[in-house]
Amino acid sequence: MTSERHPGRHGGRQIRLIDAEIHEPSSSDSAPLLSTGAGEREGNTDGAGKGSWDGFADFAGLPWWRRPSVYWLLGPYFLFTLAFGGSIVPKLNLVVDLVCRQYFADRQVLDPTFTFTPVILGSDNPQCNVPGVQKEVATFTLIVSVLTGVLSALTAPKLGSLSDRHGRKKLMVIASCGGVLNEIITILAARFPEVIDYKWLVLGAFFDGITGSFTAGSLLSHSYTSDCSPPSKRGVYIGYLHACLFTGLAFGPLLAGYFVKWTGTLLSIFYVTLGCHLFFISFVYFITPESLSKKRQLLAREKYDAEQAATTNQLRSSLPNYLSRFAGPRAARFLNDRMSRGTWLPALLSANPLAPLKILAPSGRGRRALRRNIMLLAAIDTIVLSTAMGAGTVTILYSEYLFDWGTLEASRFVSITSLTRVLVLMCLLPAVNYVFRIRPMRRRQRQLGVDPQNAPAETNAGADGLDVWLLRVALVSDVAGLVGYVFIRTPGLFILCGVVAAFGGIGSAVIQSAITKHVPPERVGSLLGALGLLHALGRVVSPILFNGLYAATVETFPQAFFVLLTALFGFALFASLFVRPHLYLQEDDDGYIAVPMRDPGDEEDADELIDDEIQSETLPRLSAEFIFIFTL
Repeated sequence: MTSERHPGRHGGRQIRLIDAEIHEPSSSDSAPLLSTGAGEREGNTDGAGKGSWDGFADFAGLPWWRRPSVYWLLGPYFLFTLAFGGSIVPKLNLVVDLVCRQYFADRQVLDPTFTFTPVILGSDNPQCNVPGVQKEVATFTLIVSVLTGVLSALTAPKLGSLSDRHGRKKLMVIASCGGVLNEIITILAARFPEVIDYKWLVLGAFFDGITGSFTAGSLLSHSYTSDCSPPSKRGVYIGYLHACLFTGLAFGPLLAGYFVKWTGTLLSIFYVTLGCHLFFISFVYFITPESLSKKRQLLAREKYDAEQAATTNQLRSSLPNYLSRFAGPRAARFLNDRMSRGTWLPALLSANPLAPLKILAPSGRGRRALRRNIMLLAAIDTIVLSTAMGAGTVTILYSEYLFDWGTLEASRFVSITSLTRVLVLMCLLPAVNYVFRIRPMRRRQRQLGVDPQNAPAETNAGADGLDVWLLRVALVSDVAGLVGYVFIRTPGLFILCGVVAAFGGIGSAVIQSAITKHVPPERVGSLLGALGLLHALGRVVSPILFNGLYAATVETFPQAFFVLLTALFGFALFASLFVRPHLYLQEDDDGYIAVPMRDPGDEEDADELIDDEIQSETLPRLSAEFIFIFTL
């Protein structure tokens, strides 16, 4: 056993920091980072029943309508995604009509002799297909997208972290309120275009982004699902949510188009979208049970407060010393005096936009493999989600350009690939999970003589081997489909490549499930919030990157876009080879423990370390500037 002497002292007494995994004064002091399989807790869960999950214990004995379940979310979430997908095309057409109307009105002001055909909202307006209108539409939609993406990148992680401490329901409602305000502003702009300028839609984008937008709603739904699903079935349940998402994105625009044609007005679809948002809010707030018990919320708040206090104490002790090396002792004393008087330091740390990323790299020796797992899974998830958000439009443009497809053919291609993803997530993934995870687990229980009705509750024990291999198979499917896109020049084979790539839809659900198994339940919201930050940034960057590359190469080598996608997914596949199963973050595991060491000269006058000193000494020894940037 090796240890390392800590440079700090307490009253002339040195402190030695020893890895918690190495220092084991008793069997209960620490637990190994590695696990041999899915964790199980001894004893039953008061009737939690077959396939029980440790999170069910807090709700044991309650009637079914008060117990959380993923099935409470499927219906409202489907409507939520249907509204999200159904409003994309109508809102874009509305923006085109409003911008076109304003564009010609401005030209008429500058040139009174200029005449133009009136722009009718929701109708075919061929007079709007001019470069000036298209340029202004592109600029305006870019502003809206960037504003929503940047704000949601700042807000979604905070909502995820808050949901760990205050429950999922309230934060899901808050995330949807921005969509309600956005739809109201859209309706007003479409209903009264003479009074409300289309630029007011930026305010709607602000409300949507500041409450987390679709990114926050998605990650909070995944957090809710993680709370009330055992690790052995979590991937399947998250797959159900992804199936709802793909169904909504695929059939939402189709249903919206028929609805607009049936009602004869473009405005009607925005009323329906507003109604879906209000239904989601009402159902979640009044009917859906909370997935985090009061006890777990209180535990998460206590841990958060303790971490904040410990980090603040360490910064207060290290920042003045760091500043004195550059600005002198007077500046250090001034900073130390100000820090001891006020509470601005914790507020500043909480406002740090990079703070949520800290959870992706748990500190402490002995956690290198765990850090690698979480960071690799986060990187792969960012690649998958960013390409899903930014590549769809370019893929449709490419297919229409190469095969001379119209709206019908392009819509058929989208429907086929989306339906394949839904079938894979709803049928294939549950079947694979049952055959390769549930049946072996029940077989082991029978061999051990364990009654399935009173089986030990499952606990987070890291991603298992099935998670890792499902991820790799999904990425291989994506790479195979993208390579086909590069070389195929016939419509039939192009659709076949799309079907092959659609099997990769398993990957996103598996990643979301696997990464939540690496942390304790009270940190799931913070972890998914950090992923939400990366998703929101990808939502901003990916359309710019993919659309820009396609525009630059469409005349010379239009397949360059798919070459880039193949390289990205090839990198993700290579990274997945380094993901290892059964690594997880232990609850209440600080990585280091403080062990008092006596100097030869003070054996007769040894004193004890108080809890606050031990807590500050047990923090990982990071530089002050690193902590200042990445701590929450």
